[in-house]
Amino acid sequence: MSKLTHLGADGTAHMVDVGSKSATSRKAVAEGTIAMNAAALGAIRDGAVPKGDVLAAARIAGIMAAKKTGELIPLCHPLSLDTVTVDCTVEDECVRVTATASLSGRTGVEMEAMTAASVALLTIYDMAKALDREMVISGVRLLSKTGGKSGDWFASN
Repeated sequence: MSKLTHLGADGTAHMVDVGSKSATSRKAVAEGTIAMNAAALGAIRDGAVPKGDVLAAARIAGIMAAKKTGELIPLCHPLSLDTVTVDCTVEDECVRVTATASLSGRTGVEMEAMTAASVALLTIYDMAKALDREMVISGVRLLSKTGGKSGDWFASN
């Protein structure tokens, strides 16, 4: 296993020094799903959830969360993001959230994309929980990351 970048020689945690790294264009894409009963899914699809437009709220929450990632995840750098998009797709038995974060900078945006997807999914749960308390959030994962010293990476499936 390669050396863990967030641990010093003595094993203590520290923030990685990215000061000497060159700024490059970086992008990350993450996704996750929330499965629910047909009634809840139909209400979301039809815009009939009593709390309002679930998908619009989820998109906004995901974007806001990406911007706050450095405050939420220990040792994560606060980043000046160029763009964040959150797409919500109603499928047969779930809503799929895909979040993309990008910037020109010295460190990656994987955590921002994954935070955006996670908080968007939690927002969907919060807004639709009166219709289905048994909703299941799953599959939150990184789909791809591009740019940076380690190069591009894409999920195998």
